[in-house]
Amino acid sequence: MVSKEQRRKQLARAKWERQQQRRGERWRRTRRRRAVLAAVLVVLVAGGGTALATGVFGGDDDTTDAAAQDPLEQDGSDQETDAPPVEDPCAAPSGGAPSEQQWDAEPELTVDTSAAYTMSLATTCGDIEIALDAAAAPHTVNSFAFLAGEGFFDHSPCHRLVTEGLHVLQCGDPTGTGMGGPGYTIPDENLDAEEVADGVYPAGTVAMANQYNPQEDGGRDSGGSQFFLVYEDSPLPPDYTPFGTVTAGLDVLETIAAAGSGTDPATGNTPPNATVVIESATVEAG
Repeated sequence: MVSKEQRRKQLARAKWERQQQRRGERWRRTRRRRAVLAAVLVVLVAGGGTALATGVFGGDDDTTDAAAQDPLEQDGSDQETDAPPVEDPCAAPSGGAPSEQQWDAEPELTVDTSAAYTMSLATTCGDIEIALDAAAAPHTVNSFAFLAGEGFFDHSPCHRLVTEGLHVLQCGDPTGTGMGGPGYTIPDENLDAEEVADGVYPAGTVAMANQYNPQEDGGRDSGGSQFFLVYEDSPLPPDYTPFGTVTAGLDVLETIAAAGSGTDPATGNTPPNATVVIESATVEAG
């Protein structure tokens, strides 16, 4: 005959198994959704200041390690528990206001294609330095030099972090929604770069986000100000202008990535859990 204590343990075990099954099914759905979404254009943005909601990376993100919980330590309710909050590895922003500037046309091309340019990002999580390739992507580097000189990137949040399938941090939108830009677009460049020809953007690559839709082959030359920094080799078709390489601060990106990301239901973005804000951006020759 089964005692009351044995029966209690049996019921607790059965409840725990049901919870694991639900969590497993939910996690499998999430993984399938992410795999499908990662196969489409994942760095689609609203270029030129026009709104284009993409909803990529939306969905459940319940990654609680429930298997580590003892089923006999449950409190008797069937309520799921949330994962503990992630510690923010970054400092608080200085509080400056993001730019609201807009321009009607791409700035005049004044960049020296024979010169070496460096973009420096002072962020709340640490400094990042990027060597810009003006010879291969003159319009892109020229635009970034112009926007940085106008303070366009200052006090802007990095609004998207991808940690599965792709490994990128996306920045460059002062609105923080993934739908903002400088008001103009620039042409795609350097898409035949040898380093991305095999469909992988190597760690350290800095490239432009855009509106290109490979299914319809539409949306070329739609980059604005949004860019992404690759912190781990990422499979992507060569559709996004590679225009720079991280020369210092890759560890900063890895720290941001380690803190993970959440989901913003209003935009469909996956903002980093870390408070990543570009306090100032400069582009200098030499």
